Amino acid sequence: MGGLLKQLRQYLGTGLLTLCLLPASQSMAEGAVASPVPVLAPQSVILWHRNYDSPAVRALLTLALEKTPEYGPYRIVRSIEMGQGRALLELMRNNSDLVTVANVAATLDREDDLVAIPIPIDSGLLGLRVCLVTPANQNLFEGVTSVAELRKRGLRIGQGVHWPDTGILQANDVEVITHPQFDILFRMLVNDRFECFARGVSEVLYDLDQQGSDAFIVEPHLLVAYPFPSYFFVSRADHETGQRIQLGMERAIEDGSFSEFLDDFYARPVRELGLDQRQVLTLENPFLSEESAKVVSRALQFLQQFIERHGKSTEPLNGMLEQPAVTP
Repeated sequence: MGGLLKQLRQYLGTGLLTLCLLPASQSMAEGAVASPVPVLAPQSVILWHRNYDSPAVRALLTLALEKTPEYGPYRIVRSIEMGQGRALLELMRNNSDLVTVANVAATLDREDDLVAIPIPIDSGLLGLRVCLVTPANQNLFEGVTSVAELRKRGLRIGQGVHWPDTGILQANDVEVITHPQFDILFRMLVNDRFECFARGVSEVLYDLDQQGSDAFIVEPHLLVAYPFPSYFFVSRADHETGQRIQLGMERAIEDGSFSEFLDDFYARPVRELGLDQRQVLTLENPFLSEESAKVVSRALQFLQQFIERHGKSTEPLNGMLEQPAVTP
C-alpha cells in the first residue's frame, strides 16, 4: 500500500491525493468552501456617441459610476452614430440595445418621456450661448445690445432641428435656420445661410478644436442667456442605471469632486470667452418644467460664483443671470 501511495503522490500531487482519500461528505464540504465567488460581468453603459466623444460628458459619467462601486463593475461604450432625435427615440423604446444614456438639454416632453437625473452636468453653463461666426461677419454684431436689435438687423441663428434651443429662440422672436445634421450646420455658416451658430459656453471651444479651422471664430461681445439645464437621461425602464448615476453625482457634489470636474473642464471657456465682460441678452424659456425651474434657480448662485472666480473682471456680476425675461 505504501508503494502505491508513493506512486499516486508523484502522479497526482499531495493536495489532490488528500482530497481523493477524504470521505465524500468532507471533500464536498471543503470543495464548496473553496469554490470561487462568481465574477460579475461589467455593466455596459452605452453612451450616445456625441456625448462619448465629449471629454467632459464622458468624464462626468465615469466619475458618477466610479462613486457607486456597490452597483458592480461597468464599462462605458460608444453608441453607433445617430442624430439626437433618434437617440431619444431609442431611449423611449425602453429596452433599446443601442443607447443607455444620453446627455441632452431638459424639456417638458423629455422629462415626461424619459427619466432625467436632475443635476445640470455643467451647473447651467449650457444656457449661456455665444455666437460662432465667420471672420467676415463678425462686424455685423457690433453694437447689438438687445434681442430687438438682433431682429432689426436681420441676424439669423443656426440650430439643430431637434434642439430645444430652436423653440426657445423662436419663442423670443429670433429667426432660426435649422438642419438635422450637426456637421452640416458648420458648412451652412460658411455659406452664409445664417450669421450666428449659437453654441453653449461649455461646448464651443471643443467645437473649434474639433473643426480645426480658422474659418470660424467666437464673436467677442454678446452672451445669450436663458435657463437651460442639461441632464443625463435614461429609459423609464432602466431605473437602476438612473439611480446609480444620480447617487454617484450626489456623492461627487458632497465630496467636492464635482467642483473639481467643473474646474477641470469649464474654467477655461469661462476665462477665455470673458463671460463676465459681455453684453447679456436674456431670453425666456417657456419649455421648462416646474421642477427644472427650481433646479435652475438653485444652480444660478453657484454658476455666478463660478464665473466670477474664473472670469477676467474684478467686479461682481450683480445678478446678471437672475432675470429670465426678454430684454426689450
